[in-house]
Amino acid sequence: MSSIQTDSADAQVSMVAGLTVHWHSDLAEIDAEQWDDLVVGVDGGGPFLRLAFLRAMVDSGSACPDTGWHPLLLTVRDAQGQLLAGSPLFVKDHSYGEYVFDWAWADAHDRALASQGAHYYPKLLSAVPFSPIPGQRLLVRPDVPADLQMALHTQLLNAITAQCEAQGWSSAHALFVSETEAQQAERAGWLRRSGVQFHWENREEVPYGDFEDFLASLQRDKRKKIQQERRKVREAGIEFVIRQGAELTQDDWDFFYRCYAQTYLERGRQPYLTRDFWQRVSQALPEHWVLFTAMQGGTPVASALLAIDPVRRVAYGRYWGAVAQVSCLHFEACYYQPLAWCIAQGYRRFEGGAQGEHKLARGLMPVATQSVHWLAHPGLRDAVARFLDRESQGIGQYLEHLDARAPFKISSNVPERNEVQ
Repeated sequence: MSSIQTDSADAQVSMVAGLTVHWHSDLAEIDAEQWDDLVVGVDGGGPFLRLAFLRAMVDSGSACPDTGWHPLLLTVRDAQGQLLAGSPLFVKDHSYGEYVFDWAWADAHDRALASQGAHYYPKLLSAVPFSPIPGQRLLVRPDVPADLQMALHTQLLNAITAQCEAQGWSSAHALFVSETEAQQAERAGWLRRSGVQFHWENREEVPYGDFEDFLASLQRDKRKKIQQERRKVREAGIEFVIRQGAELTQDDWDFFYRCYAQTYLERGRQPYLTRDFWQRVSQALPEHWVLFTAMQGGTPVASALLAIDPVRRVAYGRYWGAVAQVSCLHFEACYYQPLAWCIAQGYRRFEGGAQGEHKLARGLMPVATQSVHWLAHPGLRDAVARFLDRESQGIGQYLEHLDARAPFKISSNVPERNEVQ
């Protein structure tokens, strides 16, 4: 990729008087405390948008220029240098590790325009690398007045499109954004794309007392299937060790990484995240991790890792792997153990990650996710807009179909499906 012609020392003037826009290819330029002030309490913020997490991605060789991820974080500062707003951004040489697929757009773009010297890549992306985590991408300090917050959101969107135009990039994409951000981007001329994930929600008025209480809310056939699956794991002699934060040892992380890498290697792929990445985040952000290790006869045979946001009481199912074959162990390690933990800890939501209709029968309900896309070429934009109109209708029908298959008893106090906020 050609060098990016931008210099954070020559800041762009903001449309808001007294504020300046800065671009950072070196994340060390950004004050971590000020950046994290943008993230505290933000849905999807902890740990995924914290600066230590993003720096670990880059510094560990996971999401870095050598792997096609060129960091280019955006910040807006006042006259005193106080960071008021920002957005996590990467210039991408490809579309791997995103979970919102635009390969067909890239192919159509280059078939039509490559002969004229125009290429789809590089593109500009706002997302958490390798993680389909819904949340905010336009970050603003929470203590900023409401009218200025709106202006800063607009400033961030304008800065992103202006940067693409200045660099000659084909497009900008913000993945798994909040509903409010999707609406703001649409008003600015971006295209909206919907997707589906599966999340478990705790009851609001009377939270589940324990896992058995949760099971009692399910239809009989769904409840029996889960009980049968759990019985198979117990009969295989599996027991779980659960460790959180500073309780996790070096051996725990080493075994987890062995399992994590094994999952990729079985598919003939190299893992996206390096062992050094996990070393960095386990030291910098220990409070955000819970590890479930499956033991058989005293020997670890599988592990599943949760990322957690203790402030918002949300857990994220992220990675799992096994070095032995045990029937139904995946369901136990990735769903039943984490759900039991979430209920015991009073967590309000467990996000099961991308795709997977099998999650529905296990109490994870469908939710609509949103991404937004700015395309420079008018012809490509029009073609993609037509495609997204058709796709959106299909997504709506798919969600209705999934809702009709909800696993809960009709009388259960289960929250209605909603879009991710």
